[in-house]
Amino acid sequence: MKIAVAGGTGVVGRHVVEVARERGHDVVVLARAEGVDLTTGAGLAEWLAGVDAVVDVTSVRTQKREDAEAFFGGVTRHLQAAGAAHIVALSIVGIDDVDTGYYAGKRLQEQVLADGTVPWSVLRATQFHEFAEQALHFVRVGPFSLVPRMLSQPVAAREVAEALVDLAEAGPSGRVADLAGPERHDMVDLARRVAAGRRVVPVRVPGAAGKAMRSGALCPTGDGPRGTITFDAWLAAR
Repeated sequence: MKIAVAGGTGVVGRHVVEVARERGHDVVVLARAEGVDLTTGAGLAEWLAGVDAVVDVTSVRTQKREDAEAFFGGVTRHLQAAGAAHIVALSIVGIDDVDTGYYAGKRLQEQVLADGTVPWSVLRATQFHEFAEQALHFVRVGPFSLVPRMLSQPVAAREVAEALVDLAEAGPSGRVADLAGPERHDMVDLARRVAAGRRVVPVRVPGAAGKAMRSGALCPTGDGPRGTITFDAWLAAR
């Protein structure tokens, strides 16, 4: 089958492209370098011609609700309008219980899919193992990195990609069971293990969102698929 990957050059997107090609699929990477602008829809329709499924793993660096909603809502609507036959979207475990601007954008993305006429599938996953390194860049002051206290159950990006390609192959499935990693960790502890000389300063995010993050609201609450690659194994294999 022919699969398009929106965000195919990102942390998960690279794995999605790799997994799909390993399985013998024809893969199209939707990127500005190929003349596609997902934020405006320019050039999108011609690239979706003959595509059986679009895997959307796009992301944006913002915590502003307005910007996140504009991005995720806009990209999803452009994919729908451009003639996507099946949209497979990656979302995040716990976004209903942690009210941040970014998560508001992801909630809107899911709602736009549910309200639309294009067949869809949504997989919510926990943070990736790579998130520990990303957290080191959220707030940097000299040699110090301010990392939020949060309980997470991180999963390997490769295993998320495999699950997304499974959904593309299976056809429209709606929202499927949440995917998480095999172990729970405090993100501060993981950040210290990949800090490479930087000093990690734990930060308690204020308000209800911060309390929810610390209490495990971003971890799965029920049964569901679990990755097998631990953070230790991922770190050793890098």
